[in-house]
Amino acid sequence: MSEPTILAERMKSIQAFHVMDILARARQLASSGRSIIHMEVGEPDFSTPAPIVEAGLRALKAGQTKYTPACGLPELREAIAAWYGQRFQVKLAPERVIVTPGASGALQLALGVLVNPQDQVLLTDPGYPCNRHLVRLFEGQPISIPVTAAHNYQPSLAQVQQIWSEQTRAVLLASPANPTGSLLSTELTQQLSTYITQQQATFIVDEIYQGLTYDQEPSTALSIADDIWIVNSFSKYFGMTGWRLGWLIAPDYAVDAINRLAQNLFLSPPTVAQYAALAAFQPTTLAITEERRFEFAKRRDFLLPALQNLGFKIQNNPQGAFYIYADAERFSDNSHALSLRLLETAGVAFTPGIDFGESAAKIHVRFAYTTALAELEQAVERLAKHL
Repeated sequence: MSEPTILAERMKSIQAFHVMDILARARQLASSGRSIIHMEVGEPDFSTPAPIVEAGLRALKAGQTKYTPACGLPELREAIAAWYGQRFQVKLAPERVIVTPGASGALQLALGVLVNPQDQVLLTDPGYPCNRHLVRLFEGQPISIPVTAAHNYQPSLAQVQQIWSEQTRAVLLASPANPTGSLLSTELTQQLSTYITQQQATFIVDEIYQGLTYDQEPSTALSIADDIWIVNSFSKYFGMTGWRLGWLIAPDYAVDAINRLAQNLFLSPPTVAQYAALAAFQPTTLAITEERRFEFAKRRDFLLPALQNLGFKIQNNPQGAFYIYADAERFSDNSHALSLRLLETAGVAFTPGIDFGESAAKIHVRFAYTTALAELEQAVERLAKHL
């Protein structure tokens, strides 16, 4: 046997998800006949709305399976731009909308055209782990901003200013955020946008859970400033996870560079998924997605106090997405071990906090309310028995 290939140095800092260990074990237990309640994976349990599926089938039957332009179908870019005008009163040129293979593809394009080797990108801790890994992929330096429930898991302007350096190239935040469900306030977005622009850097806002807010209507950072970069997706609110379709909104000056990079990275987004997504903004589809939003709100409103009654400490009320980030220190100072133990004993799967960073990660866990209310009720009963 030949010697193993020497891997790139960057791979040392790109970690696997610990939740995949949980998921693999959960599947083993389920295959042996155990009843497992899944609260670990951030994927809506609802299927893709029927109008979207039907549009995809029509595209297949019509033979719409060839490459599209690298930045996406012109009619889909126009539909997304129109959506921002209708829903958020934001005037947006379709040319600034780049359709991508998932939100991950959008973030790759943004970082690829913005980040030079050793450039720093500021991100929250806790935060979605792929974001820091993609920064590292482009030879940038992900710099963590520790955030807590006391400040709604979002950084203050003072924190950003304190961490800022000559190498800071961008700030990447999420609203609603994974794993905390927190939102950027209008005031904070304005403060950060003004400061970042003054520093001649870039503000990127991950809005892939846009639409899934529960105490206020959905919004976009683009209503605050026109030069904010937006990463978004059809996966969560529109229920199209497996279709792998997202979008990026960028300033005019970057569109040509993004187009060139998209041609080289992806050739084009998935064609059938794009034709299917044309139905996402139809009134019949939006009626379905709004009904699902209300259902997620019901789940949150049940699960939040139920977990608190069990002894989990939750100081912020999740405002969006479909996660609850809970302090589990009462039960363990090792969130990974706690997750594995309760999977084995209670048959309830959830995510250890160590997947989302280092700041108090060992005493936090994430619960996803992406399963039916009846199963959430059963999960709470099981946890009560085994904690």
